[in-house]
Amino acid sequence: MTKTMNFSRRQLTLLMTASLLGFSGMASAQTQQVLRVSAIPDEAPTELQRKFKPLGAYLEKKLGMKVEFTPVTDYAASVEGLINKKLDMVWFGGFTFVQAKVRSKDQVIPLVQREEDEKFKSVFVTTHKDINKLEDLKGKTFSFGSESSTSGHLMPRSFLLAAKINPDSDMKRIAFSGAHDATVAAVAGGKVDAGALNISVWEKLVAQNKVDPRQVRVFYTTPGYFDYNWTVRADMPADLRKKITDAFLALDASKPEDKEILELQRAARFIPTKAENYKAIEAAAHNAGLLK
Repeated sequence: MTKTMNFSRRQLTLLMTASLLGFSGMASAQTQQVLRVSAIPDEAPTELQRKFKPLGAYLEKKLGMKVEFTPVTDYAASVEGLINKKLDMVWFGGFTFVQAKVRSKDQVIPLVQREEDEKFKSVFVTTHKDINKLEDLKGKTFSFGSESSTSGHLMPRSFLLAAKINPDSDMKRIAFSGAHDATVAAVAGGKVDAGALNISVWEKLVAQNKVDPRQVRVFYTTPGYFDYNWTVRADMPADLRKKITDAFLALDASKPEDKEILELQRAARFIPTKAENYKAIEAAAHNAGLLK
């Protein structure tokens, strides 16, 4: 009788332990049902949050899981956050995607990009009447965006070098504003003679009357290149990658609720993308000495 009771108690203890472990495992699995999202800080943090909110709510519905947006302090933090598994999906520029690809040894996958990102452009702006072409920037002060920005640094630098202008030696002084809107503010405020930023932010600032194009004007627009994309780690389950991709591709501007999301993302629609699209960006980064 005693043996039987002891055995039953042992069984009960084991069952309770197993149940607790099972519950703990379930809880752990549930806490992982969160898609942790971020974006390169190419605009003010409040603007990035505003732009993402409707998209985040849409993804929560489509994926059936919580979606959290976590702003990062700088471009490098977005790369490190993804490859160190603190983030699951990041809105990268072409250059930051290449950096993440190299740093992770090809363990990141770009899923989708805006249709506009197939032929993205940068604009060079100034308030000076004597600056009308890239060559006129010799001896002038100039601002890029962030050092890791594709459209605010890498590609503008690449086109400057192609025009036989080395920003580091041919300009009086170069600065890094940290963000596209900050570059416009630096030019408008007379802190620098000229600057470069992405065309999408420029058009948005003009449309919102946050810059006067009669005062600050575009004097050069670059040829098109591949730029922004939504990227995930390669270890993300394939079914979740497909769900995320399908959710972006399903956004339809003819539907009012989708139209709001697309307008905030400055997108006509999203299309699939692949790592091969960014080979030219990688080559430009090597040529400019920005990728070791």
